[in-house]
Amino acid sequence: MRAEVQKEKHKKLIEVLGQVAPGTELREAIDRIILARSGALIVIGNLSELKPIMSGGFNIGCEFTAPRLFELAKMDGAVIISKDLRTIFWSNSHLVPDPSIITHEAGTRHRTAERVARGNKNVFVVAISEKMGTVSIYVDDDHFTLESIPLVLAKADQALQTLSRYRARLDQEYSHLNTLEVEDQVTLRDVVKVVQRNEQVVRIADEIRFQSSELGKDGRLIELQLNEMMAGVMKVRRLLVRDYYLPRDHKHYEEALNSLGNLAGDELPEELSIVRVLGYRASTEMMNKLVRPRGYRILSMIPRVPSAVVDKVVARFDNLKNIMRASPALLDEVDGVGERRALAIKDGLDRISEAIITDSYH
Repeated sequence: MRAEVQKEKHKKLIEVLGQVAPGTELREAIDRIILARSGALIVIGNLSELKPIMSGGFNIGCEFTAPRLFELAKMDGAVIISKDLRTIFWSNSHLVPDPSIITHEAGTRHRTAERVARGNKNVFVVAISEKMGTVSIYVDDDHFTLESIPLVLAKADQALQTLSRYRARLDQEYSHLNTLEVEDQVTLRDVVKVVQRNEQVVRIADEIRFQSSELGKDGRLIELQLNEMMAGVMKVRRLLVRDYYLPRDHKHYEEALNSLGNLAGDELPEELSIVRVLGYRASTEMMNKLVRPRGYRILSMIPRVPSAVVDKVVARFDNLKNIMRASPALLDEVDGVGERRALAIKDGLDRISEAIITDSYH
């Protein structure tokens, strides 16, 4: 549950970062304020929700533009902007949030910003420090400091290099698993190892998407590289879990996928955490247990075989070993397969098996 809540917060923060990314009106206004060496308190949200904590100021009610926000931010109070970033509601407003709300900030502006964000869940607050020239974003209980574009680009580039290494290692892990599956020698430990590597790749990609959202239009090249590196990863992840998930209490394999995504960072390296998610009894002895894949992932490698047909083949033969031993005549008996497709499946499995064994000896 903790990881799931954190994931939801992360998603919300990415949406907010997209609104303050380079190329947006709000970011242009922020940059102008920083260049002018002045501070600001900008609140984005619903006016009706903020009214109870507002005192004084001027009712503006004009269209939001970067120059207008820049001029209005020169006054001491907060500027209130609509959630859709179309209207400037109020300026020079003194905000009086609940003083009992915990804040970790020292300056008055930032203490107010944090309390407003914590006390009003449908808003986010931008606090710009006059002395430091820093930009702090407050969303619910989270606090994020905007970094310079060159620094974020450097971090994203480094993360892409890390992802490239992890993706190469993941491909090696899958290649090894292919060999074990064909030879019917897969242990639960082998599966857990691949699942862990797959999840690491997915999480590194999530971090890069976070950085890309902060970069806005400057992050398009990062996004393209990321999409290329992650091609096929989520599909194979789903098929891997579907191959080895042991249903418990009528739970669907999709629930196992969600549980994997919700594992905390310190839980992912623990083998038994993965074992539990996959539906097996969490014990050291189980790690050496031989397990058989159902065959979804290997069958997906055969061209022009629809997933609906794969489902029926797996349902009929139960596991990959039985499917590979099945003759074309037996495959033909499966509803929706037919003679030609049965031959294609058999030939496809033979070619895949031969290629996997050949690669394993090189």
